[in-house]
Amino acid sequence: MSNYPDDKALVSACLAGDRRAQEVFYRRFAPAALRVCRRYAPGKEEAMSLLNGGMMKVFQKLDKFRWEGSLEGWVKRLVFNSAIDQFRSQKQRPTLEIADWDRPAEATATQSLYADDLCRIIDLLPETSKEVFWLFAVEGYNHAEIATQLNFSEGNSRWHLNKARQILREKLKSHPYKSNRYAG
Repeated sequence: MSNYPDDKALVSACLAGDRRAQEVFYRRFAPAALRVCRRYAPGKEEAMSLLNGGMMKVFQKLDKFRWEGSLEGWVKRLVFNSAIDQFRSQKQRPTLEIADWDRPAEATATQSLYADDLCRIIDLLPETSKEVFWLFAVEGYNHAEIATQLNFSEGNSRWHLNKARQILREKLKSHPYKSNRYAG
């Protein structure tokens, strides 16, 4: 059991420079933040790099947290924004792949083939529509949050999501993806 009865006590100790509190904070919130990074990084090392850069920003901005929502949600949002900033600074877009190391160990070959097919179809989407689709359908963000993160209106977010769904429907109906012959 830690010496920090709740998140407020933990954050206060972190802000006071308590290294143990910072370690407890990192261990508590890093797994959820790493799941965000795994969606955008092609490998473990890249995901860990994104995570560490994001957690540094979290610690730098910890005094800005207003306790108006979930601390974990705030941490995940900062890590996501940090990852997007890193991609923008490198003039890259995040990849939306399911990396081999991110699959469940018990996945069968047919499940792997289906996941690969699905990733290939999603990868055919225009970049912004792909990003909106991923944030909405996989990460669970709402249109207001997506609009804020991508610097456009909620209506634009809705349009891109609908466009992505329309394209995905068409691709799934097309011959190569009509049915997954490998599905068990």
